[in-house]
Order: sequence, then C-alpha cells, then structure tokens
Amino acid sequence: MEIREVFARNLKALRLAKRLSQEELAHLAGIDRTYVSSLERCVYNASIDVVERLASVLGAEASDLLLRPPKEPTEIDPEDDK
Repeated sequence: MEIREVFARNLKALRLAKRLSQEELAHLAGIDRTYVSSLERCVYNASIDVVERLASVLGAEASDLLLRPPKEPTEIDPEDDK
C-alpha cells in the first residue's frame, strides 16, 4: 500500500471516529471541503503543513495519519521460531 493510500485511509477513519463530515473537518482545518475529499480519494498529496493541521483538528499526531496498518501473517514460517 502506497503512503498516499495509508494517509487517505487513516484520515477517513479518524474523521469518522470524530463524527465529522468532510465539510466540518475542512472548515476546522482551514482548507476546502473538496480538498479533503480529494485527499481521502488519493487524488492529491497533502503538504506536511496540511497533515499537521488535519491531525490537530482530529486530536492526533501527524505521524498517526501516516502509520501503516500492521501486516497480517499470511503463512507461518517455521524458520521464524529459530
């Protein structure tokens, strides 16, 4: 998964967890609603300043928006136990 997809997924998840619409989040972060929509759809890349503003509104750290989900093991490798 590309970092832009990770960001989009985390942004949307945090926004929904805070029960904010895209419009509300955009207003609070001082950006346009269509920009939030585009970020969540991986259309645009966010600047580091925008990442920080969004994280602040969402009550998160900027790094939280960039965290990749943990990898799920697909198969147990007996060599891992050595």
